[in-house]
Amino acid sequence: MLKIVAGLLTPSAGRVMFQGAEVVEPSRDMGFMFQAPVLLPWRTVERNVMLPAEVFQLKDPEVSERVREAIGLVGLGEFSQAMPKQLSGGMQQRVALARVLAYRPKLLLMDEPFGALDAQTRALMGELLLRVWEDAAKTVLFVTHDIEEALFLADRVFVMTARPGRIREEIQVPLPRPRTVEMLTSETFVALKRRVMQLIREEALRTLEVGISEE
Repeated sequence: MLKIVAGLLTPSAGRVMFQGAEVVEPSRDMGFMFQAPVLLPWRTVERNVMLPAEVFQLKDPEVSERVREAIGLVGLGEFSQAMPKQLSGGMQQRVALARVLAYRPKLLLMDEPFGALDAQTRALMGELLLRVWEDAAKTVLFVTHDIEEALFLADRVFVMTARPGRIREEIQVPLPRPRTVEMLTSETFVALKRRVMQLIREEALRTLEVGISEE
């Protein structure tokens, strides 16, 4: 789905509209953050964040300043000259986030970017993303299998079916912003989590029944 939105795959049906125009090819207005940080090991943090600007051949004299700004935004200002091997997994993901922010896309596409991190680091990265979102004012399309992560970060959560992947239900998240960890135990949050878990369980049982009937 993210690849179709990004213009990397052609949809078999329907079309993707972005800012009033159909998406038929990749756009510099979209930034894609993957599950793995995909950093070049021979380049410093700063040079890794600079990479999209080099690929897009951006000659804007402000590019260097934007790179430094993005690195500072994710809290890595003092590590700008560090190599990837000197960074923890969470820090490497912060470099990847800075990289997509540096050329200021209007839409961030995020493919389970924190899925490989331990629980504590994952939670901290979620809070960091919220701060970045508030400062940079970006629209984010975020894919995750973690229910709490989805509800904590999003304004709208779409629960999908399995094979074929379709939208099962849209859930509005009425939690106020800025979000706080205390909200994770609120009655509203618990009720939302219960609803999503119910939908996922129903979908899992349906898929299991289909598999058994096919056998």
